[in-house]
Amino acid sequence: MDETKCFFFYDLETSGLNPREDRIMQFAGIRTDLDLNPVAEPVNILLKLPDDTLPSPGAIAVTKITPQMTQQDGLTEAEFCHYVTDEIFIPGTCALGFNSVRFDDEFMRHLFWRNFYDPYEWQWKDGRSRWDILDLVRLTRALRPEGINWPTQQKEIRGETVEVKTNRLELITKLNNIEHEHAHDALADVYATVAVAKLIKEKQPELFDFLFKMRNKRMVQKLVNLENPAPFVYTCGRYSGEYDKTTVAFPLAPSKNGNVLVYDLRQEPSDEISYPTIKELYYNRCPAVAPLGVLDKDSGWEKIGLDKEAIEKNLKELLKHPEIAEKAREENENRPEFPEAIDPESALYDGFLDDGDRSLCGLVRAADKNALTDLHPDFTDDRLEPLLLHYKAKNFPGTLSEDEQKKWEGYRLERLKRQAGPFEKQLEEISGKTDPFIVEELLLWYQSLAGTDY
Repeated sequence: MDETKCFFFYDLETSGLNPREDRIMQFAGIRTDLDLNPVAEPVNILLKLPDDTLPSPGAIAVTKITPQMTQQDGLTEAEFCHYVTDEIFIPGTCALGFNSVRFDDEFMRHLFWRNFYDPYEWQWKDGRSRWDILDLVRLTRALRPEGINWPTQQKEIRGETVEVKTNRLELITKLNNIEHEHAHDALADVYATVAVAKLIKEKQPELFDFLFKMRNKRMVQKLVNLENPAPFVYTCGRYSGEYDKTTVAFPLAPSKNGNVLVYDLRQEPSDEISYPTIKELYYNRCPAVAPLGVLDKDSGWEKIGLDKEAIEKNLKELLKHPEIAEKAREENENRPEFPEAIDPESALYDGFLDDGDRSLCGLVRAADKNALTDLHPDFTDDRLEPLLLHYKAKNFPGTLSEDEQKKWEGYRLERLKRQAGPFEKQLEEISGKTDPFIVEELLLWYQSLAGTDY
């Protein structure tokens, strides 16, 4: 039974693109009912950029949010986590955005990890769930584009300027007369995302409702599995834009963590295994999948440049060569799932916590400034003790002992040193091309943190 009571559309502006290394600087969102009508006032919050982080100058040039603005008006990460868990991601909420599953959700998970919250409960417990409007847009464009204007843009390919399809939010809104004055401001992007979702729900209600149900991983597993393998329609950003990121795929072999490797039946089988001809489908990432029958309606096969005969031929050939599946499984098994973590703050995916440590994390979250000073939990997981030092330093700096202050300062300066080279290079690249105020503020931030002359 679906326990969803409302949507919460949200968007982040961040200090860069890496959820392990970069930090959230703005969080904005709005709660709607299931018919996409707002039911509460919008939320628009700045988060203090911590003094161990040099933002990407290119990112700041786009968002226009300087570190100084966040310091003046923002919440600490600990304050923000308390707020969103109590007020935003309440039971029955489906959290969603535009490319939120692959971007915003990852930043939120790492934020919760750094601040001793469960990184996953906010998306599954007590009727909570998540979804992503980007893949809804992609599949709508591929199979049911009628009634919506779809953008293209010019791109340089091998020295030639060509017109290519694009699903950029600000271009979709422009072509469909949707107000979106301040693209890359989180709240403006939220309103635009709600409007695009509403447009699809109005023009293609069956597709909207179907994909909303398919955000549930159990529903995906019923369609895509190795017990009863069958071809299915699959829309994914890794596939070619020429055919609207959409193909017919086939479940090929098991992958890590109970997921599945799938084969792109657009491609003829061969001895060479390449990505994304064979790619991993994650059941819990709301993949845009549909039964093959959707292609029989409204010239679906033609829309994505395929025909049944070619698919059947490639499938028969694939099934003659079980060694392809075995080789793909072995390569997947030997491939590291995540890069090695360089510090405890980036070590979210290095393992789950046991019940004892989860309980101790609750004590950390509940502790105020006075309690934190003398709180020394006996953690089992090696990541948590240094993580606690970082948590205290960034959220409650007055709680550090002299020895802890020295440890933190050593870590902080080493992290800044690691970031300095890329920061300096990008700052030079944007100088003269963006608002001089932004450049000056970034320079002042750098000098104040590293104590250096640029």
